[in-house]
Amino acid sequence: MSRRHSDTALLDAARECVATVGVRRTTVADVARRAGASRMTVYRMFPDAKTLWSTLLTREFDDVIREAEAATAHLPTARARLVAAAARAVERIATDPVVRRVIELDPDLLVPYITERLGQSQHIAIAQFRRYLDDGRADGSIRDVDPAVMAYVLQLVVGSVVLATRVTERESDPSAVIAELRHMIDACLAPRWGGA
Repeated sequence: MSRRHSDTALLDAARECVATVGVRRTTVADVARRAGASRMTVYRMFPDAKTLWSTLLTREFDDVIREAEAATAHLPTARARLVAAAARAVERIATDPVVRRVIELDPDLLVPYITERLGQSQHIAIAQFRRYLDDGRADGSIRDVDPAVMAYVLQLVVGSVVLATRVTERESDPSAVIAELRHMIDACLAPRWGGA
């Protein structure tokens, strides 16, 4: 199979389609055409359209989380890294063309991940928060918390800010909201008696 028909190339084509017209207005045939592949090639790699879209969204979130982690790796404590990475991820996800288009045109596709089950992207975020929390408890910058519960709570808070992006842009100052999110997370995690 050629490089242009790799899963990465197909996801790149799906990204361009969804960023332009949304999930519901994009067909597997559109993705195949943009990638220069056949529909059967797409279906060999992604058994159905739902798998294609969920894989695309997971890749978008994973890329943002990895970039935020790399950009904040120089900070001196795990708490500082967690706070900065969470804020950076929210800012990046809010402007990501695929996520933006889904929130604008197909927000109901996200409802099951709020009311029924966690998605792969949420599991990725929880795992990343868990690593920061473990590191912060070890370096003394994060108070003693149940890391499983706190990672879940952080994912809920940060996820709700992402989903409210359009409302925030109409009703408030997005940069001020991010600043308050940073302050809230930092204050929540700070050791009760001193600490970093």
